[in-house]
Amino acid sequence: MKKIAVLDQNTIDKIAAGEVVERPSSVVKELVENAIDAGATAVTVEITDGGKKLIRITDNGSGMESEQIPLAFLRHATSKIEKVEDLEHIASLGFRGEALSSIAAVSQVELITKTPSDISGSRYVIEGGKEIALEELGAPEGTTFLVRNLFYNTPARSKFLKSDMTEANYIHTLMEQLALSHPEISFKYIQNKQVKLHTSGNYSVKDVIYSVYGREIAKALLDVNYENSFMKVEGFVGKPEIARGNRSFENYYINGRYVKNNIITKAIENAYRGFLMQHKFPFVSLRMEMEGNDLDVNVHPAKREVRFAREQEVYDAVYDMVRSALTRREMIPKVSVDSTPAKTETKEEKITRAAVPEPFETKRREEMYPNTVRKPEVQANLNPKPEARDGLNERTEIRKPFSQSTPSKTLVREPAAEYRPAFSKAEEEMFSGTLRENQKLDEEKKLTELKPTEEPEKKQAPPQQLELFEEKLLAPESRSRIRVIGQIFDTYWLVQFEDNFYIIDQHAAHEKVYYERMVKQFREHSIDSQYLSPPMIVTLSMQEEEVLNSNKDYFEQFGFEIENFGGREYRISAVPSNLYGLTEEDLFLEMLDNLSGNNSTDALDIFASKLATMACKAAVKGNHAMSFEEAEKLIDELLTLDNPYHCPHGRPTIIAMTRTELEKKFKRIV
Repeated sequence: MKKIAVLDQNTIDKIAAGEVVERPSSVVKELVENAIDAGATAVTVEITDGGKKLIRITDNGSGMESEQIPLAFLRHATSKIEKVEDLEHIASLGFRGEALSSIAAVSQVELITKTPSDISGSRYVIEGGKEIALEELGAPEGTTFLVRNLFYNTPARSKFLKSDMTEANYIHTLMEQLALSHPEISFKYIQNKQVKLHTSGNYSVKDVIYSVYGREIAKALLDVNYENSFMKVEGFVGKPEIARGNRSFENYYINGRYVKNNIITKAIENAYRGFLMQHKFPFVSLRMEMEGNDLDVNVHPAKREVRFAREQEVYDAVYDMVRSALTRREMIPKVSVDSTPAKTETKEEKITRAAVPEPFETKRREEMYPNTVRKPEVQANLNPKPEARDGLNERTEIRKPFSQSTPSKTLVREPAAEYRPAFSKAEEEMFSGTLRENQKLDEEKKLTELKPTEEPEKKQAPPQQLELFEEKLLAPESRSRIRVIGQIFDTYWLVQFEDNFYIIDQHAAHEKVYYERMVKQFREHSIDSQYLSPPMIVTLSMQEEEVLNSNKDYFEQFGFEIENFGGREYRISAVPSNLYGLTEEDLFLEMLDNLSGNNSTDALDIFASKLATMACKAAVKGNHAMSFEEAEKLIDELLTLDNPYHCPHGRPTIIAMTRTELEKKFKRIV
């Protein structure tokens, strides 16, 4: 037997570094978190070759005093805590005192730092855990770390690193998470001398989301807020239309720390149940604040894992907050008539397109702007040569306006000209009569809307976003103004409400109505038992046996009669009368697995997919002609549901198009 020996310090440091420093992104994480703890308001991260060759991190924080620098690179040396009781009230991102010693053990580190009170700064060099130099030099306030040649002295670790691009992407993702969790700090990320990310540090999480994820994500967010006796949550949840195929968009931060936790993840995904299709995951960005007594972050050196003292309360709070945000607003996705990207237009094309409306629109604009003069280049576009216009006489007559009216304040892209295309006398009389009638109605409307004390020239206030107070299509108070137009393709119903045009999928809508009926019956129906002859014998593992004994009342309320049959075998004498398509053994084991997995005692979690399948089979199918009365009845039932916007499988029941979008496609507005 070999003798027991104490490892030398160099070996200890390299072994410890394996837990803290996995790849270049680990170095960036630890050093940026130290900068945040130092009170920095601006942090710059620059890498070369995926961080393998160089990582430079600069901040404007408090810096370090010269005599404190060597201590900072010793193991378990930290300024964040002093005694074990401080672990219950951790207010910093770092506290273990392992990061700097681990980084210095596997790389060449150069540190330049200066405190606000010092006249000059300090430069410290340490390579492979060995001090090289400590000298005085001029430096700006704050700290700069230069980490070169990561894993240069541990080639076994270095060969497991991935390509430069992959490692750089890990760092990019990390910087996005840090920017989202600390919107009050300006972050700049430079990769191979190219700026990849730069945030303003203006405290706006939505601005950071816009910078990181783009406009499409930023405009589809719902703000959420929640606070109770031990936790506070605020942030944004995404509308169902921006769901993704993985969980990379599920981001939540506890006390400024990016973490992953199964309880929070499950609460978020369960809250979105019924709003998303299967295998789709939502976008969330939540910032949580909790007291140290209810939270344990000292689980792993990477500090990505946390534990809660009140797990069920955390689950309920997150679930209720997200669910209420989704159900209190209308979730009908708005679609474009044409989703193809628009072609980039030249300046001349924009002028031509803006100045060539349909003939009647040209006449109407001239009536509204009778005294305007057209630009020469636009006149050339709108007044082509006679031989270029089919159906027009060789001599084009310049007509006078039909009527003289007060110019409108409506803004157009180009002023109208005196030129008007030729019309027949009948067409002219029809257009003229229609125009005079419309002008008369507009003048009457203006007179009735203006109060005696108001003046027509009073400037209106800019419109405000009133998403919380917008009128819903599927609301009882809106029912009288919903106009059912008709059915197309024997599948979709067209509906008009205010300035929106809706398309309802009759199968998805009917499926949702059926599903809600079945869920209501399931919750209200008393469960009857049916006896088995002969009884069913099941053998359970030790863990399953413990779960069964802890939840005997739950199984009895559900209609089971279970008793021990010796050892780890149990006899089941009675089962529920309605198995919803499952066998007796499958139902029992599925309930047991559900209890052991997430401690949920809601039987609907087990039968939700079964009820959804039953509703799908019972609902009216596509390519089936429905009467107007049936469509009206279907809409009436949709109004009573909490989530009428998606079928049980997550498909949308309704999509919407705005009047503005349609008018753009018909070139009525430009």
